[in-house]
Amino acid sequence: MSADAIYRWQNDQLLEVSPDDVPETPMTVADSWLVDSGKVLALNLHQQRFLDAVPAAQHETAEKFFTAAIAALPRAGAWFPRVELRGAEFLLRLRANPELRRSAKVISFTGEDPRSQPSVKGPDIAALGALQVGARAHGADEAIILTNEGFVIEGAYSAILWWRGEILCGPPTEFARVDSVTARSVLTLARALGLDTHEEAVTPAELAETEVWVVNALHGIRIVSEWVEGPAVAEKPGRLTQWRTRLGALARTI
Repeated sequence: MSADAIYRWQNDQLLEVSPDDVPETPMTVADSWLVDSGKVLALNLHQQRFLDAVPAAQHETAEKFFTAAIAALPRAGAWFPRVELRGAEFLLRLRANPELRRSAKVISFTGEDPRSQPSVKGPDIAALGALQVGARAHGADEAIILTNEGFVIEGAYSAILWWRGEILCGPPTEFARVDSVTARSVLTLARALGLDTHEEAVTPAELAETEVWVVNALHGIRIVSEWVEGPAVAEKPGRLTQWRTRLGALARTI
């Protein structure tokens, strides 16, 4: 397989197509994950999230496609593939892995929520990408979406977690957002280590002097180094490195 290639599931096989052959139909479902030297974190959860979002009539085809997509991924090097459902077509995008970072600057997005299906990964990727462009124009890497009341929900391309002492916290479950595989993995790891976890509705201002993380499948855990036009954040020395190592150790060979 070649880098940055696109493959269509057709006649029970993956066939490479040009970008011009990709249907203009909006994405119904998508999922992506980091592959590093043939290892992936919580691939079963990515698979389940993707299949759960696929319409029932396409579920059997989706299972065959996903299995073939995994089998086709390179086992050497670093990649960030994405599986997609567009209308009736399943696609695999094989993308060379971009630069990975340990920190991120964030900014609160205060406009109207652009998400049309906030609990499904895929339909809103383009709209969330526009949020990222706006964030970068203000010197930030990630836009943080807020409720109408100003409470933190999630980042455009990340989930958000924070620490209250030794308690790992996140937004309330009832806040509509994508079920982040990475956030779920981090929270599960915390509980396995005997740490308490907690859900709370917070405004950015209520995270002042708090260690805040944005987490996703590409970068894993990134610490928020600055909240642009927002609260001053903190960092406990050594914690980020320790947790990035712990999370990385959970990756398994595909």
